[in-house]
Amino acid sequence: MPCGQPDSGAAAAPARYVLGVDVGSTMVKCHVYDRAAAVRGSSCRKVESLYPRPGWVELDPEVLWSQFVGVIKEAVQTAGLHMGQIAGLGISTQRGTFITWHKRTGKPFHNFISWQDIRSAELVRSWNKSLLLKVIHVIFTVLHFLTGNDRYLAPSFLTFSTQQTSMKLSWVFKNIPEAEEAAKKNNCCFGTIDTWLLYRLTKGSVYATDYSSASSTGIFEPFTKCWSPTLCNLLSLPKSIYPPVKDTSFNFGSADSEIFGVPIPIMALVADQQSAMFGECCFHPGDVKLTMGTGGFWNVNTGERLFASQRSLYPLIGWKIGKEVVYLTEGTISDIGTAIKWAQDIDLFTSVDETAEMAQSIADSQGVCFIPGLQVSVDGTYLCASFMGLKPSTTRNHLVRAILESIAFRNKVLYDTIVKKVHIPLQTIRADGGVSNNSFVMQMTSDLINKKIEKPANADMSSLGAAFLAGLASGFWTDKEQLKKLRRIEAVFEPQKDSEEYRPAMDTWLQAMKHSLHW
Repeated sequence: MPCGQPDSGAAAAPARYVLGVDVGSTMVKCHVYDRAAAVRGSSCRKVESLYPRPGWVELDPEVLWSQFVGVIKEAVQTAGLHMGQIAGLGISTQRGTFITWHKRTGKPFHNFISWQDIRSAELVRSWNKSLLLKVIHVIFTVLHFLTGNDRYLAPSFLTFSTQQTSMKLSWVFKNIPEAEEAAKKNNCCFGTIDTWLLYRLTKGSVYATDYSSASSTGIFEPFTKCWSPTLCNLLSLPKSIYPPVKDTSFNFGSADSEIFGVPIPIMALVADQQSAMFGECCFHPGDVKLTMGTGGFWNVNTGERLFASQRSLYPLIGWKIGKEVVYLTEGTISDIGTAIKWAQDIDLFTSVDETAEMAQSIADSQGVCFIPGLQVSVDGTYLCASFMGLKPSTTRNHLVRAILESIAFRNKVLYDTIVKKVHIPLQTIRADGGVSNNSFVMQMTSDLINKKIEKPANADMSSLGAAFLAGLASGFWTDKEQLKKLRRIEAVFEPQKDSEEYRPAMDTWLQAMKHSLHW
């Protein structure tokens, strides 16, 4: 046994720690937390995305499984602990990424299909132009008018996009005969990453997901809290393939002892944005969480009120703990961290830490606008990232500032939509994610929305949220009031400029966005 390493066979020590694992779009991270929510040990590995064809984005399930197990073992070892000291495991996962596999053999029919994958673009375009969808709009518009029931509002303007799991799942059954055949015999299992990891951790004995991940697929109906029979019938999706849905903070069973040497209790499954919301302690109606990572996510706690979809805003289940069900409204922004990473790859800067200083070193972007892209819009047109307004005097600093300004401008547009559509007074705004470390973006966003924004000391809120949920289920922490006392704020950004000072630059950017739609 190496010197200084704890004896894994020692007498059972009190379980004084919880694990929070976050399987994100770019990294798999594990943190070991003590009762003060301080990180005692960590490990991370880069997610290895596969691009087998243009527009396809996949993950190898075996590689992901190996990374998941690896970061847990490494984090516990780094903390100088042994597995017997772990009270529970909470798992946060990227949303919408899914896999299907054979119920009897456990063998996948394909790799994980990522939420970033756009292979369903032709299906999306076809459906959005179909007569059937227009008929559905009319029927549900009439139903909403006659009943006033908000559950009929979303279908009245239903449109499909490549980000929706339903479209990609429809693609699977149209293009992978083995999956279609297995589904006909009730031998096909569907699962997001959390479901697959739980299935593997328990050697196939537990097949489940939680309400937050289920609602994030778009196939689960948040009003009725069940898998949507309407959508399944519409897209000819088998109804037998979906996992049972459990509470978010819940004893899902234990990891098989062969994996970690001891049976670690699996005490929480949660979707990453909802997990970050919980980690930020946004427990009250009107609390707002802004995550700026690979993409951007504005989440508003709407409490017991479920707001129907409002085109750019979507209703989600935040978490379910016992009888408590907390709903969220979410708005999304694509290509935030992705755009910054791309700019680094083409040598606009060496380190992301430089970008705020580069942007602040000049008065403005000289009219240069960055148009985000790499997505398929609702009407099926492809939007490509681009710069507009380039001049002979344009420097790297102007390009970098234009990229960062585009993030703040999009935050402003989405914030204004939330204020207009969500009729709940907005309270605290808390930011997390890698881009929240950029002081230029944070300050400009605060100026534009004229609101104070808090940034936590630890930006890995998805891991912390998963750990909090696992800790509550295992009795490691007693209640949410105790969790609120564990929050640590690193910085507070308060408005320093009148938002009107940004009006000319934002108007130019909005014009550039309109022009880009015709590209």
